[in-house]
Amino acid sequence: MCARADRPARTDDPTGSLAAVLPARPGKARLSLRRVARRNADLSPGRSPRRQIVGILRLVLAGAEVLALLGYFGYILGFKSFIVYNYFSYFTVQSAIAAVGVFIAAGIVALRREVDLPWLDWIRLLVTTYMIVSGIVFLAIVIQSSSRAYTMEVPWSTQLLHFWIPGIALVDWLTDTGKARLPWTTLAWVMLVPSVWGAFTLIRGALVRWYPYFFLDPKQVSGPLETVLYCIVAVALFTGIAALLTWSSRGWRGLTPPLPPLPTA
Repeated sequence: MCARADRPARTDDPTGSLAAVLPARPGKARLSLRRVARRNADLSPGRSPRRQIVGILRLVLAGAEVLALLGYFGYILGFKSFIVYNYFSYFTVQSAIAAVGVFIAAGIVALRREVDLPWLDWIRLLVTTYMIVSGIVFLAIVIQSSSRAYTMEVPWSTQLLHFWIPGIALVDWLTDTGKARLPWTTLAWVMLVPSVWGAFTLIRGALVRWYPYFFLDPKQVSGPLETVLYCIVAVALFTGIAALLTWSSRGWRGLTPPLPPLPTA
């Protein structure tokens, strides 16, 4: 019996999965094969040594974050005016707690996959932005305190929370070849958490007469106008850093090795 002319014979698929019927046009055929190859690459388990190392380092970073949180809690526990629930009012502490979960999830994904999950990278970008801004703001506070002849201690836990861990998280993001290509619409979500935190902190501060940062207290600055100016600077920092991280994910994404050119015939 003769094969029917309208049922093309199967061919070997270099991507590892067979397409049922290739499109008639060569351009569409190449596009279809590339999509299959990219899909298979995204679903493949992470076996490369580099991804294994990245996964382990992210888990270690999560452990270091937990250690820094405990150390910082023990440090401020020595102050007579310390109140437990004030500890969780700091934006740095909240972003660090979120970072622990993100580092653990990102580490597990890196151990199992060659590429990151887009939704996880979306959250990782936000948390990394929050940690970096917290470090910049704290550094500004330290510099300002020294200029006003006020001694401000910076214990090892504070250094980890504000400088070392955010710096390592930034390096991890910039050198990550498995991160997703995030859309610019990600920037629309950056200010959601800081806005909610800021509104809650201002309302709570007016009630309990305590603010986690001096520039949020109108009595510690020249007035409400200076507080607004500080908030504008913070918004610029959040947006600018998030834009840089988003651009880096689009500029040198490095999701998978380039696919080899497919034959035109």
